[in-house]
Amino acid sequence: MSVDEVSHVTSKDNPLLKELRKLAHDPGAYRKAGRIWLEGDHLCRAARERGVRPAVAVFAESLWPAARHEWAGAAPKTVVLADALLAGVSGLESPAPMGFVLDLPARPAVARRSPTVVLDRLQDAGNVGSILRSAAAFGFAQVIALKGTAALWAPKVLRAGMGAHFGLRLIEGVETEVLDALEVPMVATSSHRGDWLHRAELPFPCAWLMGHEGQGVSAALEARAARHVRIAQPGGEESLNVAAAAAICLYASAAGADSRAAGRL
Repeated sequence: MSVDEVSHVTSKDNPLLKELRKLAHDPGAYRKAGRIWLEGDHLCRAARERGVRPAVAVFAESLWPAARHEWAGAAPKTVVLADALLAGVSGLESPAPMGFVLDLPARPAVARRSPTVVLDRLQDAGNVGSILRSAAAFGFAQVIALKGTAALWAPKVLRAGMGAHFGLRLIEGVETEVLDALEVPMVATSSHRGDWLHRAELPFPCAWLMGHEGQGVSAALEARAARHVRIAQPGGEESLNVAAAAAICLYASAAGADSRAAGRL
C-alpha cells in the first residue's frame, strides 16, 4: 500500500470494528487475538518513538485530512472510519480520534542481570500501569508479571502506563519458577521487618518484589528475597498504595546506584 492509499470504512459490521471493540473492552482479548489496540495520539507517538510499527493505523474521518501529512505511511494499512463508528469502539469517556493496532510482541526470555520489577498478583490496572511508568523512569528495564496479575497489555494498563510499555522488557503470565533465571538479588518491602529504606544500602541491579494490594507479596515469593526493607511513614498511615511504594523503592535504588557511581569517579 502506498502512502496515498487508505481504506474507508462506513459499516458497523466491518470485521476490523468488531475486533477493535473486543480489544478495547475485554482486558484479556489481546492474548487470544494476538493484537493490541492503542487508543489516542499519546500512546501512538510513544510507540512510534520506540520504533514500533503498527499493523494498522486507524483515524476518524474528521481527523484524517489534518493528520494525513504526519501519519500517512505509519502502518502498512491505514483505515479511516466515520467518527461515530470510531467513537463506538472507544473505551474512553472522550473517544480519541486515532489509534494503532499492534501485533502482540512475543514473550522475551528473562534477562538474567537486568534491573527488574516482579509483580505478584496485582489486581488494579491503574497500579500496574503506574508501576510500569516508574520502572521505565528509574532504569528498571524488565517487568515480570506472575500469574494472577492484571494483564499488562490491557487497555487500562496501557493508558496508565502512558507509553512506558515500549521501553520495557515485559514478561507476563508466568509461574514463580521463572525467577530462577534471575542472577540479581531480590528485595521485598514489608510493613513490619527489614531495614528502613532511607538508611539501607540497596543492591543494584536488583529485582524488587511488589505484591497484591491487600495480601502483599506471597510467603513463597518473600522467602526468595535476599533483603527486606520498610518505608518510614511518619504520618502514621498503616500502609502505602503499592504503586506509590514501588515508585519510592525504585527511585531509592536508582538514586543509590547513581551516588555510588559518582563516588567512584
